[in-house]
Amino acid sequence: MKVEEDIKNAVEVMKRGGVILYPTDTVWGIGCDATNADAVARIYKIKKREETKAMICLVDSDNRIQRYVRNVPEVAWDVMNLATKPTTVILDGANGLAENLIAEDGSIAMRITQEEFSKALCYRMQKPIVSTSANISGEPTAQNYRDISEEIISQVDYVCATRRNEHKPHKPSSIIRLRQNGEVTIIR
Repeated sequence: MKVEEDIKNAVEVMKRGGVILYPTDTVWGIGCDATNADAVARIYKIKKREETKAMICLVDSDNRIQRYVRNVPEVAWDVMNLATKPTTVILDGANGLAENLIAEDGSIAMRITQEEFSKALCYRMQKPIVSTSANISGEPTAQNYRDISEEIISQVDYVCATRRNEHKPHKPSSIIRLRQNGEVTIIR
């Protein structure tokens, strides 16, 4: 399957409220339209994860972040522009996203992906995409497609074909909490 067709299929599934498995700039992820509360709830159920534990959203650009976060602190742009590896920022003032995706304090974790496939997927979706590791909560992270359990695969609506045969080490992103008052906390 061609990459363009894979992206088209994944986007169609997400726009219908479906859940996908897809390669990201870090590890393989479970994803959906980040504005669809029902789809977000399905991901929590698939992962057997408490809804109080936040999940990350992937976007294709800083413009997309600005559509879903009020008043992005200036330091956030510096952190994202200077990062040498995938870096997720937790920002206050989430807006327009599924309520069950936004943390109790109103924050959201977002990352601008630079990886070709996930960036194109986010661009075609024109909305943030949930990106949480493709594993049952508490189990080892699936670095590659072959590491994903059949239990996870059987519960999603679409599995991207791109990069399924890849086998190399991948790590989760760094996570940095950025407060409106300028406070910076490194989470991982």
